[in-house]
Amino acid sequence: MVSENPTGSLFTTIENRIATVAFGHPSSNSFPRELLDRLTNEFNILSTNPAVSVIVIQSEGSGAFCAGASFDELLAVSDEAAGTQFFSGFAHLINAMRSCSKLIVGRVHGKAVGGGVGIASACDYTLATKNASIKLSELAIGIGPFVIEPVVSKKIGKTAMAEMTLAAHEWKTADWAAAKGLYANTFETIAELDAAIADFSAKLSSYNPEALLEMKKVLWEGTQHWETLLLERAAISGKLVLSDFTRKALSQFKK
Repeated sequence: MVSENPTGSLFTTIENRIATVAFGHPSSNSFPRELLDRLTNEFNILSTNPAVSVIVIQSEGSGAFCAGASFDELLAVSDEAAGTQFFSGFAHLINAMRSCSKLIVGRVHGKAVGGGVGIASACDYTLATKNASIKLSELAIGIGPFVIEPVVSKKIGKTAMAEMTLAAHEWKTADWAAAKGLYANTFETIAELDAAIADFSAKLSSYNPEALLEMKKVLWEGTQHWETLLLERAAISGKLVLSDFTRKALSQFKK
């Protein structure tokens, strides 16, 4: 199925029990809330599709994998309720990926920032290129990666999460991300990445669907409270985005 409009594109193809979901946006594959909601809904739909065993999530182009939430929409936040609503988008997406009945394979071909790191972490198995550096820059503008922290910490541990978060100015290499467990493997080129994704997802889709479902449940044991936790975290960011510090930081980007 295809879903495309000015707020970004979303394409899904299904072949041999593998659903490939590709999102795109002109601003470094960032997410306006409307596109984020469409992707969340897509995971919910695929979760109940008996013709699908595995989902591959990827983005368009050869530049950034994902720059996180839309900066334009962040700049437009004017009150606490709107702030909470803005940050809850990734909360709903991560919960949809977590509770999806299908195993999710991530294809990260380029840099990931903020929510993009959250998406990579919410995949059950992620492969990337050597160019897929990661960064959590939220503290630099007076907020923090509160919504995505649980899923990133689950993947790489609290210590590595703290290292990323506190060094908000610093890019971490794809090899660093692989060493910490975010990426299962890294590749020199996109062509090599695509070959590995095709091979791995084909193998995975050939396994017993019931076994895959039970394995998915095991992988996400103990995260049911995220349904409320991530929304509580969204409220923290929604409040902080209105602080004087953040307003001054964001004003620099308007110039």
